[in-house]
Amino acid sequence: MRRLNRKKTLNLMKELDAFPKVPESYIETSASGGTVSIIAFTTMALLTIMEFMVYQDTWMKYEYEVDKDFTSKLRINIDITVAMKCQYIGADVLDLAETMVASADGLVYEPVIFELSPLQKEWQRMLHIIQSKLQEEHSLQDVIFKSAFKSASTALPPREDNSLQPPDACRIHGHLYVNKVAGNFHITVGKAIPHPRGHAHLAALVSHDSYNFSHRIDHLSFGELIPGIINPLDGTEKIASDYNHMFQYFITVVPTKLHTSKISSETHQFSVTERERVINHAAGSHGVSGIFMKYDISSLMVTVTEEHMPFWQFLVRLCGIIGGIFSTTGILHSIGRFIVEIVCCRFKLGSSKSTSVTHQDGHLNNHVPLMTDDALH
Repeated sequence: MRRLNRKKTLNLMKELDAFPKVPESYIETSASGGTVSIIAFTTMALLTIMEFMVYQDTWMKYEYEVDKDFTSKLRINIDITVAMKCQYIGADVLDLAETMVASADGLVYEPVIFELSPLQKEWQRMLHIIQSKLQEEHSLQDVIFKSAFKSASTALPPREDNSLQPPDACRIHGHLYVNKVAGNFHITVGKAIPHPRGHAHLAALVSHDSYNFSHRIDHLSFGELIPGIINPLDGTEKIASDYNHMFQYFITVVPTKLHTSKISSETHQFSVTERERVINHAAGSHGVSGIFMKYDISSLMVTVTEEHMPFWQFLVRLCGIIGGIFSTTGILHSIGRFIVEIVCCRFKLGSSKSTSVTHQDGHLNNHVPLMTDDALH
């Protein structure tokens, strides 16, 4: 009884077989079919390799939302070299809440030589090339995000030569924590002192002949410091044409959350507009000589996430490639054989009609009889 039930079950499963087997004696092979098969297998191999490369690659997904964090502090990372002695200049931040953050809270004044060494000039040249490429190809920013913490440091390398030239510039580097509101970071003549109505700089004791606000921005960023990330002002160098020269940078800071396979951090991107002019009160150009960076915080936050193709999606795409090529090549081969058979049949039919002989009046019969009358006798 069990054997009978098992036999019925096997017969039922055979009837449900969607892949019936064709006996080998019924299979007909051809040279054209073999050629099409080679082309199909080669195409499948190439597309499979390309699909595997796509599976290994990742892409960046950008999402936008309203930034609801207004209580945290904003970190400003600074590395600027000014062509003046350190005792003549001062740096600080004044925000819209009239809160002054002095440079003594996190910045270091270091006497240096403004002229770069050969190695540093090469670093600056490469940085300018990368900045120009980033302006032309915005997709390169995704590559920089992916290579964060993996690429070489973007900081200015130390001098490789022991120059005996006395320091003629001041390198201001470090970081400051400010309120998350619009503010103004500036470097001008004289040290900053607090004032009931704001703040002031002791510029009266510095001669105008000592003014030289030629500067180089080796690094400027907002938020967490991430090695490998190149910011818009990195490597910028400005030369003052007059001792009364004002440089202005209008910066819009965008909070950014970065999530990649190598890093997960909260940082900030920014865009910048530059402006410079010579201070000439007689000509109506008023202002204060110095370097002014006016920044504003965007209300939108960008979340950048590195995404990868799921393995199941890779398998589905791979099956689609293999099945699609098999079906397409089979259909094309069948159509080709059908067209060839039609053309060949017509050609054979036409040739058979042309070789047939019809006996009509006026035509010669060239056939010689095999036996004559004399031969019969």
